[in-house]
Amino acid sequence: MNIILVSNAKKHSLNIVLRPFSLCLVLMFFVVSGGAVFYSGYQHAKMESEDIIYTARHQTTSVWQSEIEGQQETLQDLQASAKKSLDAMAGRLSMLQGHVMRLDALGSRLAVMADLDDMEFGVESPPGIGGPLPEEESQMLIPDILNTFSELEYVLQDRSEKLAAMESMLINRALQEQTSPGGNPSLGGYLSSLFGYRTDPMSGRKEFHEGLDFAGKAGTPVVAVATGIVTWSGPHYGYGNLIEISHGNGYVTRYAHNNKNLVNLGEKVEKGEVIATMGSTGRSTGTHVHFEVIRNGQHVDPKKYLSLK
Repeated sequence: MNIILVSNAKKHSLNIVLRPFSLCLVLMFFVVSGGAVFYSGYQHAKMESEDIIYTARHQTTSVWQSEIEGQQETLQDLQASAKKSLDAMAGRLSMLQGHVMRLDALGSRLAVMADLDDMEFGVESPPGIGGPLPEEESQMLIPDILNTFSELEYVLQDRSEKLAAMESMLINRALQEQTSPGGNPSLGGYLSSLFGYRTDPMSGRKEFHEGLDFAGKAGTPVVAVATGIVTWSGPHYGYGNLIEISHGNGYVTRYAHNNKNLVNLGEKVEKGEVIATMGSTGRSTGTHVHFEVIRNGQHVDPKKYLSLK
């Protein structure tokens, strides 16, 4: 094989003759050199790629690791906050349960004192006791707490209705006791004439006496035997100075022959309040108070009310 090299600068050529063996050596040299260059470039590119991938991976891993750690801290904070909230709810729940139990005990005592047998407040319930749960014990779960709160809501509503009914009954009873005649209309007097037929001290004939007479000294206090409204205060034929009080529920009481009336028409008086002083005005033979009880328009014997206090 002939290789001719021509130089334009010197305008002459160089003729190189290569035999087959030499040609093979030259070709082998170029092939090996090319392979070496290619391999070297491949290794360099590989190393560069690995460095880039390592750097990118390291940077990405750091970012994700930091993010995961931040999320873990946030989760731990949320768990701690939730635990505190649950503990607070459980504590509040325990307090409410204790209040309900004490309310039951109070309601039961009131029912017994008021003799309200139809009120059931769970007298067998023990008083509320408790304390914080030890750390090793399991904590209440949210569904458990919500269910217990729902049950407490029902219990409180039930107790509220029962206490309201008890209050109404006690108020009605207190009002009834205050407005029903009871006690002695005279402070210091004594019973001198009974209810019913008797010989009239003025005419000497048998007449029906519509009340009780309590004799005493002049000026002895006369008191209202029940709470009510004054419907008469002044002179009245035969009664002298009369006080009439309406107590509701069909009850009216009268206090006659007073020396002086101390309350006026339309005035409210309380049970036991002094309303007059004993005298002998009107159709009377001596100092006393004539006391009448009228129920639904009919005179009744006041004596059966004297034992009521």
